[in-house]
Amino acid sequence: MKLLLIMTKGVEMLEASAFIDVFGWYRDISKGDIEVVTCGFNRQVVSSFNLKFEVDLLIDEVHGPEFDAIAVPGGFGYYGFYEEAFDVRLLNLINWFNQHKKIVASVCVGALVLGKSGVLDGKNATTYHLMDGRRQNQLKAMGAKIVEAPVVVDDLLITSWCPSTAPEVALKTLELMTSKETADQIRVMMGY
Repeated sequence: MKLLLIMTKGVEMLEASAFIDVFGWYRDISKGDIEVVTCGFNRQVVSSFNLKFEVDLLIDEVHGPEFDAIAVPGGFGYYGFYEEAFDVRLLNLINWFNQHKKIVASVCVGALVLGKSGVLDGKNATTYHLMDGRRQNQLKAMGAKIVEAPVVVDDLLITSWCPSTAPEVALKTLELMTSKETADQIRVMMGY
């Protein structure tokens, strides 16, 4: 199995690293076979706080049927997050995953990317809830039904409200890809 981890310009590293860590623990502790493949618009991504790293695939190299899930961490607008996150290629990819009944996970304002793609229309969801609910209002305007909870799961769509929720979103993604027992084992081993 494979998880596609989207790494746009301005991505929040805590949110992205939660998937790498949770699935790394799964691989090492449970001898799991889920590969995390990073994907960006450029080979080198400059994340929030100007950290630089290289991704495994470019967005145009992704072949959807090879993947079982997609994860979209949020990021900072003033580091250019929305410039790439709202790119039609990513929005179309999210739609493809949703139409093919694959897991679509997001953390924090990553939910706005799902909302912009249209997959949250009429679905229960949440996003960054601070700053007087500005981001939640934005997501609501995109058709989502806002739920006041840290992590919201509606069918195979996962959304959350802050960077602090990233480990739980990664664990919930692992649960949907494997089983509740497997995710609970990793949760305990990681101290959650």
